[in-house]
Amino acid sequence: MIDVATERDAARGTSDRAGTSPSPPARGWTEIGSEIGDRIYSWAVTGFALLVPTLLLVIFVAVALAAWPALRTFGFSFLTSSDWDPVAGQFGAAPAIYGTIVSSIIALVVATPLALGVAVFLSEFAPGWLRQPVAFAVDLLAAVPSVIYGLWGIFVLVPILREHVMPFLAETLHLGMLPLFSGPAYGPSMLAAGLILAIMCLPYISAVTREVLLAVPRSQREAALALGATRWEVIRDAVIPYARSGIIGGVMLGLGRALGETMAVTMLIGNRHEISASLFAPGYTMASLIANEFSEATSDLHLSALMAVGFVLLLVTVLVNALARWLVWQTARER
Repeated sequence: MIDVATERDAARGTSDRAGTSPSPPARGWTEIGSEIGDRIYSWAVTGFALLVPTLLLVIFVAVALAAWPALRTFGFSFLTSSDWDPVAGQFGAAPAIYGTIVSSIIALVVATPLALGVAVFLSEFAPGWLRQPVAFAVDLLAAVPSVIYGLWGIFVLVPILREHVMPFLAETLHLGMLPLFSGPAYGPSMLAAGLILAIMCLPYISAVTREVLLAVPRSQREAALALGATRWEVIRDAVIPYARSGIIGGVMLGLGRALGETMAVTMLIGNRHEISASLFAPGYTMASLIANEFSEATSDLHLSALMAVGFVLLLVTVLVNALARWLVWQTARER
């Protein structure tokens, strides 16, 4: 009987202990502090991530509000009209939009082959002792202030264009009969602005392209060589197609640099508010128009017109960056 009672008590005690959950251990100050620190870090990182699009939205709204009086007054004709008369209160941004697009196209046409050639040489052909100095010299072009480029353009580039390049194109090559190369050789012109922009865009395109080419797997090159391809065929058919999306991104980065450049273009483009088919003629860009007239704007409508030009430039820049991202995504998906 004693043994039965003892077993019953032992079973009851075991069941009681099984039904009672153990109490959690007490949390130390170190664990609590770590949890608080993690939450603060998460909130801070989230805030920083939201700060950039918020700042872009604030800039967009502020410029749009300042530009609204001019856009409401002139409507769509503001983008198509060539009239710019602050005294009469007539404003049209078509020549500045045209000059921005044309000068940027000239810059890309000149800079892209040069940057691609430099990147291919540095990534495929240059010996190790030469690669870093040349890459550093090319990248150093991005550190030169734009006003220095402008001064160099005035005293070196413009005289060369006026006395040698423009007469050679118009008379020696007999291209003067074409609207693109017609007219007198002024010197300060759309061509001068485009060439200085090409020099300024070159380091951005070259740096991105060089890094993309260096990131191409070695097996990509070895596979082409194993099939009997020459060195040039390896680069043309295996390396460059593999890195195409990155190269497009670099070109679009250079385009964004060209669209927003102000000081050097203002010093070299001639600052004439008219549309001309000739690259020898002076022109205007949206950035140079704002830089030249913002401090002289006396009326509210004049100031609003300049802000409307800035709003158009902001829209163009955003659209170019969106197009660049789409092209990179599309190219990467096709690959």
